[in-house]
Amino acid sequence: MSDFSTPIAQWRPKHFFFLQLASVLLLGSWLLPSTRAFWTALDIPVYRALNGSLGHWYGWDLLWAFLSTRIADLCAAAVMLCALIYRDLIFAQAQLRRALVTFFVLLLAMLVVRVLFTKFISAQGLQHASPSVHLGGGFQLSAAFPWMEQFFEIKDRSSRSFPGDHASVLLLWVVFLSVFSKGKQRVLVCLTGLFFILPRLIAGAHWLSDNLVGGGFVVLQTLAWGYCSIFGDKLYQLLERLAKPVLRALQYLPLINKFSIVRQIRR
Repeated sequence: MSDFSTPIAQWRPKHFFFLQLASVLLLGSWLLPSTRAFWTALDIPVYRALNGSLGHWYGWDLLWAFLSTRIADLCAAAVMLCALIYRDLIFAQAQLRRALVTFFVLLLAMLVVRVLFTKFISAQGLQHASPSVHLGGGFQLSAAFPWMEQFFEIKDRSSRSFPGDHASVLLLWVVFLSVFSKGKQRVLVCLTGLFFILPRLIAGAHWLSDNLVGGGFVVLQTLAWGYCSIFGDKLYQLLERLAKPVLRALQYLPLINKFSIVRQIRR
C-alpha cells in the first residue's frame, strides 16, 4: 500500500520523484538571475510592510516581541504535539501512534536535509543576512524591549538567515496535517502555522524567500526522503518498534496514561 494519505513513512516512488522535481524547480527559481528578481521584488516590500506595522501601538509590539522568543517556540511546539497525540483533533484513535512516529521520522530526516542544505548554501556563497541586518532602519523589537531580550532573546536579526529553520518545521507540520485534515480543520491548521511563522518575518529575522524557498525546499526534500523513500520506511519501522515499550511504560504514569495515544497501545 503506497497511498500518500496513509500516515506511515514508506516507499512511494511516484511521490518521491515528484517531490524531488518540485524542490529543484523551487530552488532554481531563486538561483537563476532571471527569476531571482521575482523573489527580490517580493522580499523587500513584504519586510517593509510587516515590520512597518510595529512602533505604533505598545500592545502590538509586545505581542510580536514575545512571539519572537524561544518561549513562544515552546508554545508552538506544544500546539504541534497536541495535534498529533489528541484523538480526533486530526487523527482517529487508531492512527495516533502511526502519525506521531511518522512525524518524528520526518523531523529526523529534516535535520539531515537542513544540515546538508545549509552547508551547500554556505559553500556556494549564497548565505545572506536577515533584512533587519541587511537593510537596517527598521523597527527593532530587541531594542524596544531590552528586558525581554535580556531574559528570553528576541529573534529579530540573523547574519545567516537562509533557509528559515523555524518556518521549515512549521511548514512541515502544516503540510503533514493538511494531508489528513479537511474543511475547517485544514483551515485552522494553516492559520495556526501562519500565526507562528509570522513573528520572524515581522521582526525582520528572515526574508520571505528564506521561508518560502529555503524552508519550502527543505520541506519537499524532507517529505521525499522521510515519507516517500526506502530510508523513511526503514526508519519508521525502527521507531515504531522503539515506541511500543515506551508507550507501555507510560501507562503506569498518572495523568500521562490518560492520553489517547498511550491508551491506544492496549488495543
